[in-house]
Amino acid sequence: MSMLSAFSFRSLLTGVLLVSAVVAQSAQAENTDVPRDLADHLVVNGQSMPVRTVEASPLPGLYEVQLEGGQTLYSDRDGKYLLVGDLYRNDSGQMVNLTEQKQQQHRVALLKQIPDEDMVIFRPAGEVKTVINVFTDTTCPYCRKFHEEVPELNKRGVEVRYLAFPRAGMNGEGARELGQVWCSDNRSEAMTTAMKGKKLKGTSSCDTPIEAQFALGKQMAIQGTPALILPDGRMIPGYVPVDRLVGMLGLEN
Repeated sequence: MSMLSAFSFRSLLTGVLLVSAVVAQSAQAENTDVPRDLADHLVVNGQSMPVRTVEASPLPGLYEVQLEGGQTLYSDRDGKYLLVGDLYRNDSGQMVNLTEQKQQQHRVALLKQIPDEDMVIFRPAGEVKTVINVFTDTTCPYCRKFHEEVPELNKRGVEVRYLAFPRAGMNGEGARELGQVWCSDNRSEAMTTAMKGKKLKGTSSCDTPIEAQFALGKQMAIQGTPALILPDGRMIPGYVPVDRLVGMLGLEN
């Protein structure tokens, strides 16, 4: 069960109100040591939160808690006060989203661990100017719309790397089709066939990374497809037209 289904961020705020006293308390606490038992204190309505990591935050006395579902929250060292939302730093009048920065770095690090052979890759014939990773589902209409524009992205020097994210879970039609794609002798050809809504021949009964990639997507807090991860770790949910996407990538149209 995902964190969003077990706890809503709204429900986390019930009975757990962050007040100005926390700021005063934070200023007094040292942040160099991460409390080892903080995760044990993070219990809401009798259920332990699915904590993945606990790290120090830039604000003394406040700790960054990463949940298994990819969400971030902040806590004092006793888990008594919680702050749900993004942490910003006012840097010479410019608001810097520190939470998003950390998430971007995390996405980049996770994707570096995925070998090329576990993806379906569409490479430009010429120079590769940049690379985007795309979590996709062959049954998703907007994934199909995006895939129609992959040849144009390739022409503009953008390499597209597909990862699997079956929206309906591992027992759905999307997972079955993605399995057929990954088990095909020619994955890119099979991906294009499936994206056109055509039936694939063959079986999906081979070892695939689909379940692992589905879990990876959930760890990144992906909730729908397509989900585009840009080279700097920014996540773009949903379909983006070519010209706009190329601009976001810093390439000339």
